[in-house]
Amino acid sequence: MQGDATLRLLDKADREIQKFPRVVKGAIYEFQHKFRKNPDSPGLQLKQLQGHTRLYSARITQEYRALLLHAGNRDYILVGVRHRKDAYDHLDRYRYQINEVTGAIEFVDLVSVEQSITAPPGIPSDTGPVPPRRSEPAASETVAPAEETAPRDGAASRQDAAPPGAEAAESVPLFAAHTAAQLRELGVAEPLLPLIFKITTEDELMGLIEYAPAHTGEVLLELYSGKTFDEVLEQVTRPVTYTDVDTEDYAAALARPTTVTTDDIELQTVLEADFGRWKVFLHPTQRKLVDREYSGPARVSGGPGTGKTIVALHRVKYLVDRLPPGDDKPVLLTTFNKNLAADLRKRLLDLGGPETVARVEIVNIDKLATKIVTEAEPGGKRRWIDDAKALQEWRDLLMELGETAWDAEFLHAEWTHVILGQAVNSRTDYFRARRAGRGRNIGRAQRAEIWKLVEKYTMRLDEKNLWTYRQVSERAARLEIERARRIADYQSGETNVHAADGSVALMRPRYRHVVVDEAQDLSAAHWKMLRAMVPPGPNDMFLVGDTHQRIYDNYVSLGSLGINIRGRSSRLTLSYRTTHEILGSALGLLGDESWDDLDDGRDDLAGYRSVLRGPRPDFRRADSWEQELDIIAEHVAERIGDHAPSIAVCVPERDMVAEVEQRLAKAGIPAAAIGPDGPKLDDVVHVGTMHRFKGLEYQHMIIAGVRDGLVPQAYVRQYKTTDPLRYRRELQRARSLLFVAATRARDSLLITWHGTASPFLPAS
Repeated sequence: MQGDATLRLLDKADREIQKFPRVVKGAIYEFQHKFRKNPDSPGLQLKQLQGHTRLYSARITQEYRALLLHAGNRDYILVGVRHRKDAYDHLDRYRYQINEVTGAIEFVDLVSVEQSITAPPGIPSDTGPVPPRRSEPAASETVAPAEETAPRDGAASRQDAAPPGAEAAESVPLFAAHTAAQLRELGVAEPLLPLIFKITTEDELMGLIEYAPAHTGEVLLELYSGKTFDEVLEQVTRPVTYTDVDTEDYAAALARPTTVTTDDIELQTVLEADFGRWKVFLHPTQRKLVDREYSGPARVSGGPGTGKTIVALHRVKYLVDRLPPGDDKPVLLTTFNKNLAADLRKRLLDLGGPETVARVEIVNIDKLATKIVTEAEPGGKRRWIDDAKALQEWRDLLMELGETAWDAEFLHAEWTHVILGQAVNSRTDYFRARRAGRGRNIGRAQRAEIWKLVEKYTMRLDEKNLWTYRQVSERAARLEIERARRIADYQSGETNVHAADGSVALMRPRYRHVVVDEAQDLSAAHWKMLRAMVPPGPNDMFLVGDTHQRIYDNYVSLGSLGINIRGRSSRLTLSYRTTHEILGSALGLLGDESWDDLDDGRDDLAGYRSVLRGPRPDFRRADSWEQELDIIAEHVAERIGDHAPSIAVCVPERDMVAEVEQRLAKAGIPAAAIGPDGPKLDDVVHVGTMHRFKGLEYQHMIIAGVRDGLVPQAYVRQYKTTDPLRYRRELQRARSLLFVAATRARDSLLITWHGTASPFLPAS
């Protein structure tokens, strides 16, 4: 039979494919293109595997074979790639099914799973002993699980579950407190149950998860973290449960959002190791957040790599798809940085195409504020300056005045976050302004002194025709609030258009929907402006962010700004980017700090996890900065090899960027600095300060110069006794910067320093 066929890539198979050399991945791409055109082509050698009704093999190259699951008609699923010597051995190792709970198609290679348990993948031998290969029954044999009468909530401790006579808790199976029936009810893959009940260590568990179906891995991780059966059932399994699943209907299973469906371009994205898997797959829990109807503002939080931006982009497309026809832009997609806004535009174009982007205003928040002010006040000659230059203006003013009672950093923060942030117009208003979390307490007399200095500072900026971005944001917020008030008055009939501004009748809210990425970085003035731009109502605002990644000194309470997210907050916990090993080290960098939730509450990363494995991060001390540079050059050279993986070097200070570039150039390694608009060049090593890496991702990450006095900066120590709250917040911000940098890594992480290591690093 001749004719076109469909070929889909099963979730999890992409991770196996990534391990192959680049030339093999290219051959896989060519194979899938040929297969779709004509699977019966003699050169492909498509044939059914002995003993299997749906499993086929096909020739990719002389050395490699594709394993294909036949879903019916001309529909096939690529479930794995094997060397020809391994593809046809022990064919009873392959198990495939439609999960009765999730309705997802699952494929398991029992031999690969068992090997990954005895020697967890991606872990070098020097990171600890590999559990010896055991002589227990094969995975296909029956292994008695815990009694079916075990406690339903699985709350029994592993020690309590130990069999009589057990000599050490380490020998107790991790899931001895759960029954096979419970695991099946949670949606765990049936063929893996015998192996699951043998697991006694975390390394064995992570080895199994490497090859297990994604849902099985999530369930096991949650149980291992201490959650009860009922909690996992409600939080992990229920959101992806389907009723009346026909375990023989593969066509119906393909239609569910649990299998990655790919076309040529999408599969090429996976094969080229581009960080674009988001284009072809949304986890069902993410899909529910995207497709939900909200009665008001909603917020999604989660650690790095959990897919917050992915959810935001799909949410934008969801909103655009439901707009009435038109040529306007009623949806706003905004974020803090310019380079992130440019990246969002590119990714949304890839996701939704020109027709989606045409209905969306995509702009960073300060540029949006500037546009509002410029439209209202055309012809202005002011120049905008960033926070660094604004701070220098404060220092120059204090020096000229001989003022020593206040430091420039404190005054800049007070002016920015309290006075501008709360739109304070007068000294009287400042006396009443709320300063929760702003540092040391200041009385009425001190506020009067500060107000005088602020007046002199703003006058100084006026004389120089300068304007800070915070001033622009505050002015834009005022303009939008006034605009919204005028529209509301007109719509309610309280404004006489003929007596007032006739243009009011032509005005309408700027947007129907606002979507914000990296929400933790926006200031109070930004939020006031956004709140005024979209009328309150269903699906008005959708915010994604993580306060653990706050790298700017913006602390807000959304509720006090008219953005009520109570009851409409969700959290993502599964990282799709960072490995288990890197994630563990990165979380340690955060210390024991307390983190807010943008609404006067507390947030944490409890349950934040990854099912990806890799080498443990490398922490290396050097004798000098010059030796650090040598280590960097050597480390990069080892990883470039014959191909061009994405590699980045992150440093604490700007002048160190040029020094890294020069050392790499000396080694013949092309590199480019990351500027305000993102990397200048692709396919080279990227070098930048920690702030520059927000929103970026790399296979290999090097963080250099992580020594005391740079991380955190030495000036922070002065606040330890004079302003303890400010000291804690400066430390917290420095930890966030290091955390953000560390979690940019996908496959490997190297952290170096010379002299005394940063106090944030683990003790050696």
